[in-house]
Amino acid sequence: MNAPVLSEGESVNVTFTPDRGAYWRAHVIMAVALGAAVGLFLLWQGNPYPVMGPIGAALAIAVRAGYVASEALSDLWYLTDRRLIGPRGISLPRAQIRSARPFLGSVQVTTTTGDRHLIKYLADPAADAARIAAAR
Repeated sequence: MNAPVLSEGESVNVTFTPDRGAYWRAHVIMAVALGAAVGLFLLWQGNPYPVMGPIGAALAIAVRAGYVASEALSDLWYLTDRRLIGPRGISLPRAQIRSARPFLGSVQVTTTTGDRHLIKYLADPAADAARIAAAR
């Protein structure tokens, strides 16, 4: 995403950039959890090769993670003195932000209308959530 289009007199206070380490850590956790679930399911089904489930799950998640990494790691969010600007045209006036809280390595932003947005793969989601909450 290129730099956001700002209104006259508007300035960017903070830029939230995805962290490559957090991205890969999230995918490793997902691969381990889903691999274990698939292995247990195959074991429960009586499959003679239940180890293939975790191997297949890990490979599938690794391929997907590699394929989507460039897009996911380019999603930038900007907190300006007036609004929170996200990828794909998201623009939330600061007055409409009801809460911002850390959620599984991301920050979940909830608006006064109940919409929810995730700022994903942050290095320090708790600090970033506090920054957004303080800006409301």
